[in-house]
Amino acid sequence: MPPSVPSLPRRVARILRTSLFAQVACALVLGIVVGKLWPDFAADLQPLGDGFTRLIKTIISPLVFCVVVVGIAKAGDLKAFGRIGLKALIWFEVASTLALVIGLLAANVVQPGAGMNVDPATLNTAAVDAKTGGGSLPSTTEFVVNALPTSFVGAFAENSLLQVLILACLVGAALLHLGHTKVPQVLPAIEQAQEIIFAVVGFVMRLAPIAVFGAMAVLIGQYGLGVIETYAKLIILCYAAAALFIVLLAVALKAVTGLSLWKFLRYIREEMLLALGTASTESVMPRVMQKLRKAGARDDAVGLVLPTGYSFNLDGASLYLSIGTLFIAQAVGVDLSLGQQITVVLVLMLTSKGMAGIPGSAFLALSATASSLGAIPAGAVALLLGVDRIMDSMRVVTNLLGNCVAVFAVSRWEGALDTDRAKKVLDREIVPTRDEDEEEGEHVDADAGERKPAAGVDEGQDQEQLSAVPAQPSKEPASEVG
Repeated sequence: MPPSVPSLPRRVARILRTSLFAQVACALVLGIVVGKLWPDFAADLQPLGDGFTRLIKTIISPLVFCVVVVGIAKAGDLKAFGRIGLKALIWFEVASTLALVIGLLAANVVQPGAGMNVDPATLNTAAVDAKTGGGSLPSTTEFVVNALPTSFVGAFAENSLLQVLILACLVGAALLHLGHTKVPQVLPAIEQAQEIIFAVVGFVMRLAPIAVFGAMAVLIGQYGLGVIETYAKLIILCYAAAALFIVLLAVALKAVTGLSLWKFLRYIREEMLLALGTASTESVMPRVMQKLRKAGARDDAVGLVLPTGYSFNLDGASLYLSIGTLFIAQAVGVDLSLGQQITVVLVLMLTSKGMAGIPGSAFLALSATASSLGAIPAGAVALLLGVDRIMDSMRVVTNLLGNCVAVFAVSRWEGALDTDRAKKVLDREIVPTRDEDEEEGEHVDADAGERKPAAGVDEGQDQEQLSAVPAQPSKEPASEVG
């Protein structure tokens, strides 16, 4: 007797119950509907997204610390860790410069601000001050000095990733110097703390659909859909330039590692949708670190490259800043020469490195660039106030993919990438499961078919873990896996 096929309502209910991607997607659509129909009510939903982001930020610093310390201690080679950092910085600089150049070329060809003939005197610059909180971007010297911790606890309390990274490197180096015989309990304790943190990540991620619903409802309720019509040319240009940059990322990833960016995008589809809904890459950083490690990237490479990229490799922001600068100039009727546009690239190469974590950082960087040119009124950046939030999706996707590609590329460059495992994970030959046996630390050997302790049990006790089980034909849709 053939097995009965579940009815459509039951299958839909099962997908909604088991798939985080489906839950977040539904929350995204529901948020848009609520924001459009009841904008006043939507404004009261701001705490939903903010609360989720605060919970995630609480986890990031201790997670980065544990992953980096364990990675250095297990790698056993501090010089290799230094090489990873140097190669990551080289990759970051090349990638962000390429993004700036693509943005400038796109803005010169399309000229999104041409014909607007805006009088800067009519713009409300007070709105820009409110957006930035009267702050300013740090100078290069200040940026370097601020990256050095003033206290061990303060780095975690202020959630300063660069300071936490430096502390983690020092602790990891100390563990290597002392050896496991002198401090035998420290490394196991840090590994156990790491397991606890990943378990907390799993708990917090269950709130992701609620956060996406609140954040999207606030966005649509505050700005509406009319702003898209007003800035259609600029928005389309930014997203098209980002798409071109992502294609180049895909080519680079294929050439360096042999991996497919599109398969990787499918692999992190839940995290990507959550990042889009909350307009924050920080909200998915713990889960992305976990998935990169499961996909074959070594702990020390993931722990160093990804968090550092959040400060040094803002590819989406670089695209937006270069296009935004030329848009403002064209809108107020200023024709920038080739020399001035080169100056734009040089200035943005510096200012974009100090943007992470600063309120209204994009406007501060645009104001600094306008001031350095001396030809664009600084107050003209107010032209982008209405569209800035719409650009968050472009910046989030490009920043996140750029940093993930950097992890794979630098790992491969340093020999810290298990390419075979990465391909199997992305091809779904190793698939996410929810087996109870797996939660107890076991998996099925693909060749022998017998149970043995899982090698990656310490890589996070999330509800969605990888086990080495060959993918089997299923009667359920592929989207239901995991």
